[in-house]
Amino acid sequence: QVQLVESGGGLVQAGGSLRLSCAASGRTFSTYGMGWFRQDPGKEREFVAVINWSGSSTYYAEFVEGRFTISRNNAKNTLYLQMNSLKPEDTAVYYCATRKWGYGSRAAYDYDTWGQGTQVTVSA
Repeated sequence: QVQLVESGGGLVQAGGSLRLSCAASGRTFSTYGMGWFRQDPGKEREFVAVINWSGSSTYYAEFVEGRFTISRNNAKNTLYLQMNSLKPEDTAVYYCATRKWGYGSRAAYDYDTWGQGTQVTVSA
């Protein structure tokens, strides 16, 4: 059974940066695609970014606009999301997820394991 644990969230002013981490255990991390999603209370979970098993292929939601970078270190079983130029509308709980396939997906229902989430709050 795989487990995912996010960290790195917090409170930051608009224009600031945060780096989220997602530590994985229990599954061969390096063979599966992974993604980042976010969710505001009362809203659906929203796709942020996805990366394939090797890190050679990434894809981002339109609202990212070049501000975020998804990456992974398979030797450390860790997924990252570097977030720069943060805006108040980026405030949400951020989740990492993994699926039993080498490539990620923009659809939340394609993932079978989720972390507990980490809160990101961007003040104006």
